[in-house]
Amino acid sequence: MKTNRNTAACIGTILCTLALAVPTHAQGRSDLALAALATAPHVSDELLVQYLPGVSDDAKAIARGRVGARLQEGVVNSQWRADGKGDLELVKLPPGLAIAAAVRSLELDPNVEFAEPNWVYQHHATSNDPYYTNGSLWGMYGDGTSPANPYGSQAGEAWAVGKTGYSTVYVGIIDEGYMYTHEDLAANAGVNPGEIAGNGIDDDGNGYVDDVYGWDFDGNNNTVFDGTTDDHGTHVAGTIGAVGGNNKGVAGVCWNIKLLNAKFLGRRGGTTANAIKAVDYFTDLKTRHGLNLVALNNSWGGGGYSQGLYDAIKRARDGDILFVASAGNSSSNNDTSPSYPASYNYDNDNIIAVASITSNGALSSFSNYGATSVDLGAPGSAIVSTVPVSSKGKVVSGYASYSGTSMAAPHVTGACALYAATHPGASAATIKNEVLKSAVATPSLSGKCVTGGRLNVGDF
Repeated sequence: MKTNRNTAACIGTILCTLALAVPTHAQGRSDLALAALATAPHVSDELLVQYLPGVSDDAKAIARGRVGARLQEGVVNSQWRADGKGDLELVKLPPGLAIAAAVRSLELDPNVEFAEPNWVYQHHATSNDPYYTNGSLWGMYGDGTSPANPYGSQAGEAWAVGKTGYSTVYVGIIDEGYMYTHEDLAANAGVNPGEIAGNGIDDDGNGYVDDVYGWDFDGNNNTVFDGTTDDHGTHVAGTIGAVGGNNKGVAGVCWNIKLLNAKFLGRRGGTTANAIKAVDYFTDLKTRHGLNLVALNNSWGGGGYSQGLYDAIKRARDGDILFVASAGNSSSNNDTSPSYPASYNYDNDNIIAVASITSNGALSSFSNYGATSVDLGAPGSAIVSTVPVSSKGKVVSGYASYSGTSMAAPHVTGACALYAATHPGASAATIKNEVLKSAVATPSLSGKCVTGGRLNVGDF
């Protein structure tokens, strides 16, 4: 599923597509997930197992024993979840046991709600020839900016009247890590207010020690930036919230914002288990610790249907958090071939699924679309943003041009944060409604997305 990383380390992806309707019962969900096994990357000897509420450790051990599995780790503990479900575990299967057979056997156990593959996800960026540049930020332009481009997000129009964001608004980046020391990001790097750096104590009681800038679920540590391989996450961060007006590099949609990171994508992609933990990490920061977290950016996808990830996104919805997702880069129709996690929006109304457009207003050749399943378009082709680069043996601040629905989604995440900054206390539902209502009708998007239009933050 993963295309080659080019010299500037922009990862491409080929998304799994499933021409199946979303199920309405547990068995249908299993069928939907298992249908993707032949084509969608997954961990070959692992399963996620969701138990019913109140199931004892002994009963869980009996369920695992049906397939000779052993407990790998607890992914979601029922005491932390507000949706009334039981524990979610990651289990390791014995050698030679087929995933489908294990799922069917586990779901015969009366204590198991569902079992599913541990899918592997990749970025939603397509390869480009990145270069260091101070060139056109067309995605931020508007009709009345100089230079002008009517197909940009109109962010420049908002800046012109003093709407540049507010530092009490947080967004979460679920991706690779990001370079929070970058010259264009450092001032907007958010920190967990409940954590004291370097004391080796889990001060806020969320299960993660010294998670000051977030948490690395791929590496299971608090180091969310690991060098030049975290270019994709850094690029996303810059589009959302690179500092504006500082005579350096680029400007994000929000000049003033706080960015936090849940790194779950590593060199080999990221798993469902870690994606679930990343979403729940942010939901906990808002619901239990009171962080003013508005939206999560999700520029990634692949794999089949996951009930576990769907449930995590629903918990974020219940926590009043938006989940902005890139539509995918397969040039396909998400209405008939769902692309996850964007396609979980069939009844998770906190999701905003984003297609990519070019600087002349065309639907990007790589972009997925969907008249009922993709919400709007946003700039995603040839987007210049922040990246880490290597120079004389050191990692330093750099800039590069990438393309993909990965680049479109953070324009919308930034828009959500900008609206929240100018409308304190606005609910996730209100923010989503205003973002979609403000979309500008665009011929290339007519019949291709819900709004038939492109992002417009000029009126925020």
